[in-house]
Amino acid sequence: MKLIASLTSPYARKVRIVLQEKRIECPLTVDIPWNVDTQVPTVNPLGKVPVLILDDGSTLFDSRVIVEYLDHISPVAKLIPNDHRQAVQVKRWEALADGISDAAATIFVERKRPSAQQSPEWIDRQMAKIERGLQTLSDDLGERAWCVESYTLADIAVGSCLGYLDLRFAEIDWRVQYPNLAKLADKLAQRPAFAETMPQP
Repeated sequence: MKLIASLTSPYARKVRIVLQEKRIECPLTVDIPWNVDTQVPTVNPLGKVPVLILDDGSTLFDSRVIVEYLDHISPVAKLIPNDHRQAVQVKRWEALADGISDAAATIFVERKRPSAQQSPEWIDRQMAKIERGLQTLSDDLGERAWCVESYTLADIAVGSCLGYLDLRFAEIDWRVQYPNLAKLADKLAQRPAFAETMPQP
């Protein structure tokens, strides 16, 4: 297998953390989809990372598909519970965290356009998604130690999302507003898989 990814993508980081937690050896090729010389569209018609190239040359894309595949091929550190109800809860957490990352990435790309071409209304709409999403994450977490009953893909997805906000949106002071999310993020940061995949500006 080989992983095609960007080092700043929250979705790619989620996959990289899962690979480490599952102890799956997988070479990483860094490819930025926005670069003019990117090869990403040759392995993913949607032109997005991450992309997992399997040993037979076939590809998997969308991080949610990749992490589910990885969780099934190795019995180490089961990250999606076998219990259907709990598995759905984990995937809901992942969908919410990924949705916050989607809105944040949309703002990041919009702000790279010339200022005269940017849409303040569009940015505000995406920022509202982030704010509602963070509130829901915090409300759902409450005082629990983990998003579900134990450390799962839900925590990995939420940690990757919060890490992306730290990287790209310093103006969002989510740590002060949501101390329970900050406590979770700090605990996750102590795990080697999180520490070794920390995105750099």
